[in-house]
Parts: sequence; C-alpha cells; structure tokens
Amino acid sequence: MFGIVRPCRHRLGERLGAQWMAHLCGLCLALRGDHGQFARVVTNYDALLLSVLTEAQLPDQGGRDGGRRRTAGPCPLRGMRTASVAQGEGARLAAAVSLVLASAKVRDHAADGDGLLARRPVALAARRVAVSWGRAGARTGADVGFDTAVLVDAVERQLGLEALAGPGSPVLSVTEPTETATAAAFAHTAVLAGRPGNAEPLAEAGRLFGRLAHLLDAVEDREADAASGAWNPLTATGTSLAEARRLADDAVHGIRLALREVRFTDGRLAHLLLAHELGRSVERAFGTSCGHAPEGAFGPPQGPYAPGGPTAPHHANGPYPNGDPLGGNPFGGEPPRPGGRGFWAGCATAVGLCCTCKLCCADEFEGPWSRKKRESWCHDCDCDCDCSCCEACQCCECCECLSCCDCGL
Repeated sequence: MFGIVRPCRHRLGERLGAQWMAHLCGLCLALRGDHGQFARVVTNYDALLLSVLTEAQLPDQGGRDGGRRRTAGPCPLRGMRTASVAQGEGARLAAAVSLVLASAKVRDHAADGDGLLARRPVALAARRVAVSWGRAGARTGADVGFDTAVLVDAVERQLGLEALAGPGSPVLSVTEPTETATAAAFAHTAVLAGRPGNAEPLAEAGRLFGRLAHLLDAVEDREADAASGAWNPLTATGTSLAEARRLADDAVHGIRLALREVRFTDGRLAHLLLAHELGRSVERAFGTSCGHAPEGAFGPPQGPYAPGGPTAPHHANGPYPNGDPLGGNPFGGEPPRPGGRGFWAGCATAVGLCCTCKLCCADEFEGPWSRKKRESWCHDCDCDCDCSCCEACQCCECCECLSCCDCGL
C-alpha cells in the first residue's frame, strides 16, 4: 500500500477512523472481487480518495447506508474481525485507477531494466502482469463510465516531457500529465455521485493534488536518484528545494480553496484528508516540524483558486504512486543493501508484515526487500497529540468534530 495521504488513526478519531478503514477495505475487496487476490497488492492510498470523495457527495439516505456498505468477513489486518466496508462505484473507480497506475509503473520499470527487471525472464513476467492489470483497470473503469485512456496517455506523454526537460525548464511542465490525469479522476467522482456542479472544483483540486504528488515524490527520491543516476524532475530542471516547497504549499492552499466550492453531503473525512493531512505530507517530505510555514513565506498563493484568480478551469489529472511504506520497491528504485532479501522473499515478507499489522502498529519493522529498519505509520503518535503548532486546531484532527475548523467547510 502506498500514497502520500497516510493519516494517523489517532488523529482521525473513532468515527472517521472507521470510515477510513471502510474505504480502505472496500478498495482492497473491490480489487480482489473483480480481479483476484494478487490484484490487492496495488492498493493505493491516493486512489482511495476517489472512494471517499464519491461517498461524501452522495445524497443523504436518512441514516441508512443505501447499499453503500456491506459486512466483510474476518481479515488478519483487522485482527480477524468482521467489518462494515464501502462498496459501489466509488470503490470500483478507485480500483480501476490503482490498477492502471500500477500497470504503467511496472511497464516503465521493465522498459528501463530497473533492479531485478534487468533479468529478461523477470521483465517478461512483469510485462504480462502489467498488461493484465491495464486491461482489468480499463474494464472496471468502463463499468463505472470512466475512460482510463486519460491515465495511459498521461504516462506516455510524461516520458516525452522528461526527455525535453533541462536546466531552466519550469518543473510544472513536467508535472502537467500527472495533473491532467488526476483532475479527470477527481471530477468523475461528481459524475458517479450525481453532482455535476462539483466536477469543476473537484477537477481543480485533483489537478493540484497531482502536482503535489509528483513534487513530493521528487523531493523524497532526490538523494536516492542522485546516488543512482536516475532522472529526477527537480535535479533535471534545476528547481531548488525552496521553490519546490513553495509550489507544494501553494498546491495545498489551492486544494483547500477548491474544496470550499464543492457541495458535500458529509465531507468531514474528505476535508480532513485533503485540507489537513496533505499539509502533514508536505511536512513529512521536506523533513520539517509539524508547524506550518507562516502565510506568505513562500510567496502568494497561485492558481485559479488563489485570491483574485480566475474561476476554476477544467483540467484533468492522475497521480503517480509514491512513498512506499514497505521500505523498498520490488520493481526498481533503491537496490537492497548487502544482505537484503530477493524479490520473492521480499514479497512473502511484505505479505507477512501486512497480515500481522506490523506496518502500522509495531514501533519499527524491517523492510521486506532492503531489510532496513523502518518506523511504523503510527510511530510516536499518541491519543493526546498536541496540535497547537499546526494550522488545523486540535478538535479538527484529534476528534470527530470539525465544527471549529476555519477552512470553510
């Protein structure tokens, strides 16, 4: 499971935490139900937002779930407990996007001969899996009325833009395909929910989310890419970390403003994830404290939703998965250190880490491929977290009530 939005269960609170797990399990089960057990490895936290956004816009059913939930059987990730999980078109849209993006990522690594994919038999098997995932994602996307060709086109154009980018080139010219694909996926949630008026601001939020995902991926991989000689958008365009931070903060600000234009039925979870957790993702990527930079420190907000900007232009976008919490990429990236596990042994270990909940609950665990020590997702997080240094006040993030938030929801 990967993605830039990885909320802490303590900040979510009991109710929003249960909703988050319902969508996470719903995506996982949608992948399994339509495409088999192996497809569950592409579970993507960022694509999960599509399920959250779709449900947040659906009409109120008067306290009834309206077929949006079902009871799932016992699962090791839930301590062998049953649970109410999300189902429906939102979960299937998230599954389609997860599959297509994973397919594109595997094909890209196979073409580059990264890591174990430099071996011809492994690369051949990976390409077959990628083709299967791509077709499966296209079928599921068609079932919910979403043309996944926009995601595939974004990946193909990305390669061409990277080849043309050089010192002095604007880094946003490289992020454009990602922005375009993500905007399309976000906007389609309004179609699924029957809220066409939400499509434009959601497309804008998606465009900025795609920009942010690409930038944070580049920041987190910058040192590793420099060591391995891999292409990195910041290094290739000569973009400084200060400029990348300014663009990231502007994107978060723009997303918050765009969300004010969206009519939600119950937007608390979507608001917390996109208005607050994204800011934490930026802090995590840049290695800064939980306090946000003073307003205006990185320049005035930019984009169509900035003060005085034009009304939401309709773009379309799609994020690249990044920030693998398992501690290594089986299809490339940073090679295992001496004594690391091989591909298949790492896969088996990754499954074991997921099934025993060590990824989120242990103080630390050993990366399945690299064998490096990794902190769990909830490391050093307790129920009495002090949010006084954060832009979002404590009652916004550490309980279920968002009524005191000043973000306009």
